[in-house]
Amino acid sequence: MGESVPAPAKPAKIVSLIASATEIVCALGARDRLVGRSHECDYPPDILELPQLTEPKFPVEGSSSEIDKRVKAVVEEGLSVYRVDADALESLSPDIIVTQDHCEVCAVSLSDVEDAVCAWSGRNAEIVSLHPGSLADIWADIAKVASALGDPEAGETLIARSMARMETIAAEARKAKSKPSIAMIEWIDPMMGGGNWMPELVEMAGATDFLAKPGEPSPWVEWDDILKEDPDIVFVHPCGFDIPRTLQEMPILEAKPGWQDLKAVRDGKIFVADGNQYFNRPGPRVVESLEILAEIAHPDLFPPRFEGTGWIRYAGTSS
Repeated sequence: MGESVPAPAKPAKIVSLIASATEIVCALGARDRLVGRSHECDYPPDILELPQLTEPKFPVEGSSSEIDKRVKAVVEEGLSVYRVDADALESLSPDIIVTQDHCEVCAVSLSDVEDAVCAWSGRNAEIVSLHPGSLADIWADIAKVASALGDPEAGETLIARSMARMETIAAEARKAKSKPSIAMIEWIDPMMGGGNWMPELVEMAGATDFLAKPGEPSPWVEWDDILKEDPDIVFVHPCGFDIPRTLQEMPILEAKPGWQDLKAVRDGKIFVADGNQYFNRPGPRVVESLEILAEIAHPDLFPPRFEGTGWIRYAGTSS
C-alpha cells in the first residue's frame, strides 16, 4: 500500500473586529473565511450577513458634542467603550481574530478582545492587532494580516498595487500650479483636525495641511486656528459619520464667529465627505480617500468621480 496522504488543513476561520481589517481581509481574497464582524464593519456590503459581535456601551444618537461627552464619561471611568459578545465569539471558534490597539474610542481594542477570550479553554485563537498611525503603518498592517492568513504574497501584491495607484494620483497632482491650504476637520464639536495618515494624503493630493502633522494623533483644534489661517478649502469628514449625518452638524460650524468671512466660504469651497467609508478607515480604500482629496484640491486635473457619493460641495443650510 502507498503512503497515506495527509488531509489538507482547513482554511483558518477569521473574525474581524475593525472595519478597516475587514476590508483588508476581503481585498486579500479571504472573504469566504470571515465568520464574524464588528458592528462597524459594513464593507463590502455582503459582510453584513455575518454575525455581529460588538456594540457600543453608549447611545450613538445625538450631536457630535453629546457623543463626545458620552465617550469621555465611559473612558474616564476606566471602562471600555465597546462590548464584545464573548459567548458568540467563542461559539464561532475562530482561528484568527483581528483587532487594533491604535484607538480605544474608534473601535474594539486589543484589551477588549483579550478579556473576551481569556476564559476559553482548550483553544488558542491567534489575535492580530493593528496599529495604523501613518501610510507606512497601513502597508505594514496589510502585510501583517496577509502573513497571518498564510498568504504574504497577496499582501505584497495589494500593497504594491495600492502604492502604484497613489503615486499615479500624486504625480498628476504635482502638475498643479498651486497648493491650496485645507482645513481637515475630523470632528466638529469639539473640533478636531485630521491626523495620522491624513496629512500625508493632503500632501500627495497637492495641497497643504496646517492643522496636523504626518504620523501624529489627530489634534484638538481651536476655532481661532481656522480663522487665523483662513484656508482655501474646508473639508469636513467626521469619523464614523456619513454625508447625511455630517450635514446635520454643519449648522454648528456656520454659527461660529467669522464663518461667513472665511475665504473658503466666500469661494464656495466647503466640502463634506463620507468620513465613515473614507479617510478614517486605514485600509485599501485609503487610495480612494486620496483621490477624493485630489478631486477637491485640483478639479481641473481630476474629474469628480466620487462627487455625490464620497463628497459633496456644501452651500449652506439654505441650499
